[in-house]
Amino acid sequence: MSTPSSSARAQAPVERFEVWQCIGCGKIEGPQPCIGVCRDRRAQMIDAADYDALAAEAEALRAVVRQIATITPRAGECERSYAALQARARELLGRLPASSTAA
Repeated sequence: MSTPSSSARAQAPVERFEVWQCIGCGKIEGPQPCIGVCRDRRAQMIDAADYDALAAEAEALRAVVRQIATITPRAGECERSYAALQARARELLGRLPASSTAA
């Protein structure tokens, strides 16, 4: 079975898996000793690699926002600083899935 590359994974929506999880003991359709209070409910899970890819994207976006919030340009350098921030944001947005960048 082939595993999609991280760039292909980032372009596709995160796949969610419907599972049943016990609200009493927490088992997720797996071997778990029941403590006698099991009552299943539906829950959603995602693949850990998809989560990791989204977490990395969120951290990259946070870094750009952090720069915007904390950097004060030197006198006469506002336009150059703004252009550099724009270039970084555009480069990052170019790596995100199209659905994430639609306004």
